[in-house]
Amino acid sequence: MSDKGIFYGVSIGPGDPELMTLKSVKCIEACDVIATPETHSGERLALSIAEQVVDMKDKTIVPLYFEMSRDAEKVHHTHLKDADAVEKYLAEGKDVAMLNLGDATVYGTYCYIMDILKDRGYECKIIAGVTSFCAISSALGISLTELNDPLIIVPGHVADEVMDMRGVKVIMKSYKDLPGVIEQLKERDMLGTSAMICNCGLPDEKVYTTLEGFDPEKEDTGYFATIIAKTK
Repeated sequence: MSDKGIFYGVSIGPGDPELMTLKSVKCIEACDVIATPETHSGERLALSIAEQVVDMKDKTIVPLYFEMSRDAEKVHHTHLKDADAVEKYLAEGKDVAMLNLGDATVYGTYCYIMDILKDRGYECKIIAGVTSFCAISSALGISLTELNDPLIIVPGHVADEVMDMRGVKVIMKSYKDLPGVIEQLKERDMLGTSAMICNCGLPDEKVYTTLEGFDPEKEDTGYFATIIAKTK
């Protein structure tokens, strides 16, 4: 039996604590060390969601800081630093649960840190969760798939590359790219058949059942804005 701890990627859903799975809750309860993303302003969104379900008072909290950049070298350097922070506890034989919004396998930072720690000889396990786009489609009461059409999931900065493909498009984390995405939808006459939810399941959730008339320059959507775009 290994004397090293296990690194868990625990998916906690998009924001509503009631969407956390029993398996995720049990994993967090069983781990003495909780790794959580923390913004430079000190916000710990994932932790604030999980602690509504799990008592964290006796847990060791390890903040992880991510680089919001498309510079691959800078981002990788941050991942290495986060892996070092987690490894300290794994090497002591302590299991670590890293909290991930949505599902850890969908644009989740956990997987980058997981790959680094796997290379260092640590066991890693992922706990599945509810994705943001599944929660959003449910909240909007719309289907993500139709007959033989594919489902296409992309981040906002590459949306233009898939706009003309057949199928429903899920455009995640548009943020600064949102004006460009809106323009791409407008050019294809898709604003009326597209919807968006920002901060799904959180107290400041915003729902747009159509993007017709939406002005990204006047609306503060934040980082977690997800669009579901359909062709007519």
